[in-house]
Amino acid sequence: MITEDKFEDVNILLCEDDESLGMLLREYLEAKGYNTTLCQDGEEGFSTFLQGTFDLCILDVMMPRMDGFTLAGKIRELNYDMPFMFLTAKNLKDDVREGFELGADDYITKPFSMEEVVFRIEAILRRVRGKKNRDQTVRQIGKFTFDTQKQILSIDDKQEKLTTKEAELLTLLSNRQNELLQRDYALKTIWIDDNYFNARSMDVYITKLRKHLKADPEVEIINVHGKGYKLVISSEGGEATDEE
Repeated sequence: MITEDKFEDVNILLCEDDESLGMLLREYLEAKGYNTTLCQDGEEGFSTFLQGTFDLCILDVMMPRMDGFTLAGKIRELNYDMPFMFLTAKNLKDDVREGFELGADDYITKPFSMEEVVFRIEAILRRVRGKKNRDQTVRQIGKFTFDTQKQILSIDDKQEKLTTKEAELLTLLSNRQNELLQRDYALKTIWIDDNYFNARSMDVYITKLRKHLKADPEVEIINVHGKGYKLVISSEGGEATDEE
């Protein structure tokens, strides 16, 4: 399971009427760094939503006093863009369809693994962040200008068209300039699988990106041994490195 400190101060509303499951899931999410408020029925969930500020709602479908579908509809009336996912013991096609017609971002059937829930939460948050930043396609990387949509890296009067993998990798790096990009996270995000062959492929693309960025000596991709990479932009060239 890949986790990364990329989603800070995320507030989750969790509505689950199974007390044991709800408490277990809340504790697990909080251990992963998510601020999680647990409610045990739909009416309590709606009241809590009105009083708080949340980034994501996780709703059990079958709850007393107000079911998850009804609660989701009421939340949508107040905040159309609020992302949410359903937890349910049901797997009938009609129930799944109803959930997605309400605008659900995901739908997970019990029993499930806690890690899978976190993986799906991260996927939703990435989509939400991507949607918010969809118009921010041009990045400044030192003296370079990087158009993430056109996959063009420019400096002075020179332009270079990057391959899709190069552009995706540079986008992840530029999202967190001077911060750690976890190696496993990059592999899962771009290559889906973090096996040996994909890892070696990513090493090749890191080397290619370093060559592309050589025109600005203040821009450097460094290795953080055993963890990942940093796109460092400074006259110092960053901390001690273990270069490939």
